[in-house]
Parts: sequence; C-alpha cells; structure tokens
Amino acid sequence: MSTRISSQTSPAATLRTSRANEVSVTKESRFSNDFQKWLHENGYGKYDFAQGNVPAFGGKSKPGEKVTQEPVIFIHGNSDSAAGWKNSIESFTKQGYKPSEMYAMTWGPANPMKASQQHHSEKYLEEVRAFIQAVKEYTGAEKVDVIGHSMGVTLARKAIQGGDGFDPYTRKSFDLGKPLTDSVDTFVGIAGANRGLASALFTGDLVPTTNRTSGLHPSSSFLEDINAKNHDEGAHVYSIWSNVDELVGVGLAGGTSPIPGQDGQKVYGTFPFGHMGLKNLTAETQLAMIREHQVR
Repeated sequence: MSTRISSQTSPAATLRTSRANEVSVTKESRFSNDFQKWLHENGYGKYDFAQGNVPAFGGKSKPGEKVTQEPVIFIHGNSDSAAGWKNSIESFTKQGYKPSEMYAMTWGPANPMKASQQHHSEKYLEEVRAFIQAVKEYTGAEKVDVIGHSMGVTLARKAIQGGDGFDPYTRKSFDLGKPLTDSVDTFVGIAGANRGLASALFTGDLVPTTNRTSGLHPSSSFLEDINAKNHDEGAHVYSIWSNVDELVGVGLAGGTSPIPGQDGQKVYGTFPFGHMGLKNLTAETQLAMIREHQVR
C-alpha cells in the first residue's frame, strides 16, 4: 500500500493509499492528524513544529497503529525544512518503513536569505529536544534513531547531550535537562561542522551563525561544550562527510565533520557528494548505519 502525505484544509496530513508501497514528501507535507492531535493533548502544542503551518512528516494513520521498527527522526540544516528529507524518507519507505516510523520537523525559517541570522539558540535547541522526546513518547519506542544534516547535526548533538548553555542574543542562561543518550540507538551526523567553519574565522561575531558563543566559529564556546563530551549522542554514532563539501570547505571536512568518539564514518571524495548531495544521495548509507550499525 502507498501512503501519500498532502495538505488539505486541515493543518495535518491526509493519508491516501494506492498500489505501490511509497510515500511522497513535499513542502505541503504535514504530520498525520493523529500525531497533531497527540502533540496538542500532551504538552507539545506550544512548539513551532506542532503548529501545522510548516513542512513536517510522520505520524500514525489512526490511533493504536502498531509501530514495529525503531522510529527515525530527521533534523535538517540551516534554512532547509522537513521537506529536505524527501529522498531519505521515500527511500526508507521502499525498505519497509511507514510514516509512523519516520519523523521530520522544521526549525527556523526555510529561507537562505536569513541563514546568517540562525545560531544554536535556546529556542531551536528546546524545539529539537522536545521533538525527539515527543516522538519517543508518542510511538512508545524504547529508543529512536536520529539523523542530522549540517547545522542540524550540532543542534541535535546538544539537544541530546542536554545540560546548560547561554544564548548571547537573549542574554539568557538555560538548562536543557538531563542527557537523552539512553533514548537514542543510532545517531548519524551528515556534513556537520562539529569543529566549526573555516569561513567563520572571517565573519565571527558579525553574524549570528558564526558568532564565538553559540555559532559555528571554530573557537565558539558552544562547539567546545559539545565536543568535550565523547560519544554522548547515542549507543552508536556515525558521520557522513565529503572532501568536496563546498560549504564546510573543500578538503577541510576531515577536520570538522567527524564526531568525537564516533564508531565509524563514510567519506566521499567526488561530486555530486557536495554539502546537499551528502544528504540527498546517501539514503542507503544512512539506512545501513541505523539498521545494521554498519558503514557501507
């Protein structure tokens, strides 16, 4: 059977069946009605991802639907959206995953013109952390898998690690709480800048994204914090990166994309495996990491 997620008059998605076992992911995709209802009834309605007006994916077609596989949570990068996981979600479906076993939320504006204004803020960290907790609670799973891309890697790492932080733009200290490490089976970081961006050395505190406190500057206190913890992202930790990543820096990814204490990595060296290609063209590798704990 096929499950197609499309926007209707309701903010949540309507599920449509057809002959093939497929899903279609678009910018109009939304959570299922059941997941939307559950979010608002269980204390998650205050978060932007629960508002129903941004791309989103996942949820049971009806209450009581059985979730048989470990749920996968996708966290996109700066200026992207849940719709950016189209290739992975559609590929996973062909390998037996259902919409009730795959979840993607949107954080921040899906607008490249605003990319320089985004950083690891308290708001985004709380959103990502709440989403991971919500999916685990909603599905009743013992553990979940988390796949992040670009800035979604560093956001998700801190969301899972928990602990305190400081937002330089609100001038507020905050505490995310205890680590979620025991709730995550496999964490996959794709094209992450875990040790910063070389380009940030030139922009620094001029723009939020590269600031030295909560940004992607190589010496930012945020990155120093998440890298001080070894293998806290889950029971299994992997990275996927490329030597032709034009955003991280051609030939520079080896110094920033690996995750401290990781169990393995998949490295690409030719186009089209640039920054976005690493996400869009590696579904098979992502799947092997979360299902088999292997690097292919």
